[in-house]
Amino acid sequence: MRTICREPKTQSFTFSRHTSAPSSSLSTTPSTSTKESMVSMNIEEAEALILKWDPETSAYGSVTSLFYNDKAEAMHYIHCVNQLQKTMHALLEHNPSSRKLVLAQNLMQMAMKRLQKEFYQILSMSRAHLDPESVSARSSTTSRTSFCSDSYDEGTAEDDVRDTGDCISEVERVSSETVAVLKSIADCMVSNGYGKECVTVYTTMRKSIVDEGIYRLSVEDLSASKVNKMAWEVLELKIKAWLEAVKIGVRTLFAGERILCDQVFGASHSIAEACFAEISRSGAALLFGFPELVARTKKSPPEKIFRMIDMYAAIAALWPEIESIFSFDSTTTAKSQAYALLFRLSESIRTSFFEFETTIQKDSSKSGAKFAGVHSLTVQVMNHLSTLADYSNVLSEIFLDVPPPSRSPLPESYLYSPQSDNSTITETEFSVQMARLILVLLCKIDGKSRHCKEVSLSYLFLTNNLRHVVAKVRTSNLIYVLGDDWVLNHEARMKRLMENYERVAWGKVLSSLPENPRAEMSPAEARVMFGNFNLEFEKAYQRENAFTIPEQDFREEIKASLARKISPVYREMHETRRNSVGSVREMREYVTFTPEDVENYMLNLFYAGRSSSTAEENTSFFVRKKFCKKCK
Repeated sequence: MRTICREPKTQSFTFSRHTSAPSSSLSTTPSTSTKESMVSMNIEEAEALILKWDPETSAYGSVTSLFYNDKAEAMHYIHCVNQLQKTMHALLEHNPSSRKLVLAQNLMQMAMKRLQKEFYQILSMSRAHLDPESVSARSSTTSRTSFCSDSYDEGTAEDDVRDTGDCISEVERVSSETVAVLKSIADCMVSNGYGKECVTVYTTMRKSIVDEGIYRLSVEDLSASKVNKMAWEVLELKIKAWLEAVKIGVRTLFAGERILCDQVFGASHSIAEACFAEISRSGAALLFGFPELVARTKKSPPEKIFRMIDMYAAIAALWPEIESIFSFDSTTTAKSQAYALLFRLSESIRTSFFEFETTIQKDSSKSGAKFAGVHSLTVQVMNHLSTLADYSNVLSEIFLDVPPPSRSPLPESYLYSPQSDNSTITETEFSVQMARLILVLLCKIDGKSRHCKEVSLSYLFLTNNLRHVVAKVRTSNLIYVLGDDWVLNHEARMKRLMENYERVAWGKVLSSLPENPRAEMSPAEARVMFGNFNLEFEKAYQRENAFTIPEQDFREEIKASLARKISPVYREMHETRRNSVGSVREMREYVTFTPEDVENYMLNLFYAGRSSSTAEENTSFFVRKKFCKKCK
């Protein structure tokens, strides 16, 4: 008898033995004669049906599908085979030398070959009804109706199928019926010792489905060398395809196959486990292996960290389902690979994060500093950090309880902001590291400002860049990472920088104005006062108008601040002391600017939309022309 993968039924024929009869005889009493008659009847009934559907002895059976042709007869076929098995057990126990046992064994082999063929045909022809999407979407409890049982009842089985069909759609009904047929065949083959043949057919067919599904999801079998040679743009497209593939692969493909295995081989947990392990092994290895190749690639464009975070987030979101689907001991490899992938990606993400600090420190570009504009490094870094802030939930998890690498110390006051009583921001390792990166950027910008030829230029350069940083924080998710206190702290620093700029750039202009414009003074003092103002204002204007302030609001803010300090005092001085200079000729020589001239010049400062060299040239020409006009 076949015993491979066999889990025999507990029910079997039992015979009441007559105390005077030998145990080896089935014909010594009327009772045993009746039982022998029942055995013969069971074998004859099974023989007639099995031979009818045997392709080697029946032309009808060779061209017709048993389960597609007549559902009721198919269920009766399974019933007869199960009864034949019980008869064989009885013969083995009471008359092992009977020729009927040999006949029964031959019939069983014929029946198993037929069922194996039917099993293959159903798996092959019903792919549309067994696609993982429909299987995974269907409750496993609604599709376990068996076409046969030990206590065969044709009416009950048909009623069960009809009840199921009332509850689900037509497509799902057909799918459920197909699964039920497969389960009835699998149960019959396994219980009769033909589990190996059944499993081989099933795993071969379903593994091809899974492998094809992985291929259709655009997941390729790539080597590390091929990934390293791949252009980043191409690799990024493959990563984006994988992000879609992993969701479908886990939630539909593998989930559907796990459910199908549990349904078809519900009578044997060990066989269901073995089947799913074999079916999913190569597909899972391919699906979960791709991110590892990306993490190990030597390519390190700025965008790489975002794609690695995307992959980490995808696996983390799917982890509960991965744990559930690959819960078998034999599928531990797939689960361990996914878990190791989380660790490997988080490690690579942290490494890329810390390497970004080195990239900032090594920057040698000089754009922006010459004309006090926002440096390209500031723009690039803040764009990068604002995108990282979009992943703050994931990154907070990745940085949780992980000490940063040893690095040079930075001023603590820049790293941390005092948390107010109303602050809703909880300081995390991730927020500390983000604050540190901004500080590294500001320190780098401060270093670049030291190359400015004018002190005022350096202050304006620093103010422009800090303002861009703060604005980026305010208008992105960085505000939720760093908090309002951080913003207020850096706005205060920005205000001090702007005050320093005004003091250095326009201090001499302000010093040339009298503290009390209405105070009495001699003509000589008035000429000196106007002359000093003319000289300092022209110098300051020509120098500062060569610089740019790209942000309109800030440009208007600083111009308004300067105008409030200069224009009213000069207007009052002009109105009260112009006539004190002396003659009309002396007035033209020393009173160069009207109050309106000063106000117009102030409005023309830091004009955005023209090159600084052109602005400087136009300003110099405009001032010379003004002087010439006054001298006429």
